[in-house]
Amino acid sequence: MKTAYVFPGQGAQFVGMGQDLYNLNEETKALFEKANDILGFRITDIMFAGTEEQLKQTNVTQPAIFLHSVILAKALGDQFKPDMVAGHSLGEFSALVSAGALSFEDGLKLVAQRANAMQKACELQPSTMAAILGLEDAVVENICAQIEDVVVAANYNCPGQLVISGSIAGVDKACVLLTEAGAKRALKLNVGGAFHSPLMEPAKVELQDAIEATEIKSPICPIYQNVDAAAYTDAETIKKNLIAQLTGAVRWTQTVQNMLADHAGAFVEVGPGNVLQGLVKKVDRQVQTSAASIAE
Repeated sequence: MKTAYVFPGQGAQFVGMGQDLYNLNEETKALFEKANDILGFRITDIMFAGTEEQLKQTNVTQPAIFLHSVILAKALGDQFKPDMVAGHSLGEFSALVSAGALSFEDGLKLVAQRANAMQKACELQPSTMAAILGLEDAVVENICAQIEDVVVAANYNCPGQLVISGSIAGVDKACVLLTEAGAKRALKLNVGGAFHSPLMEPAKVELQDAIEATEIKSPICPIYQNVDAAAYTDAETIKKNLIAQLTGAVRWTQTVQNMLADHAGAFVEVGPGNVLQGLVKKVDRQVQTSAASIAE
């Protein structure tokens, strides 16, 4: 039986996150302090004692979740023995650092640049996302394809749960048509913009140079990447997929299915929250899931 380690994305944050890791030992504390220096502000103050509103800002949320995940993986030490890894959107960067493909410093710098680039892209055009529950993926894809405004399937989270992304007009029209087509819910999300859609092209262009200039090594195990849910160990291909990720869909359902097909018998979620454990269970109720934790 193989063990898959999975890393959460935006939305998993909570006030107080990472405080226990900061207090764990000198090594973890030093990593948080290094992050404060790299980012140029004390993100630890916001993580440990900020408001939910402060923590929700993209330029805070993304590095905060990344730090929680990566420092937890490092703190696991010899316990951290992945046969395969994957991360949901932002979590792909956490997975790459934890699996030795990216350095801690480079990973954090890229995540900070990604967050700022996404924020800028959001400000260029008002846009949004919506969760669609209870429809087949193909039905959602077909309806989105019929709408002239920008709207695409963005996050394939689990069977029967797909998030669409695009212009406000596009998402609104899609929600009406998808409800008529039998969706149980079409729920607009409280997000800053159309992540994982063509509207993120300006962010992709901005981030491409940064990713291309960053050293990526072969990871210690295969990483299943968001854009096509396939497993990779080749550094150059990993880079290309990371660049494509901003405008491409997060194929999480397919990622879990592929990991299961490759004999993953246990999934360990590394980072804040337990969203991914729930999504894994929706794909296969029998599979073992748990949250990574530090043995006292």
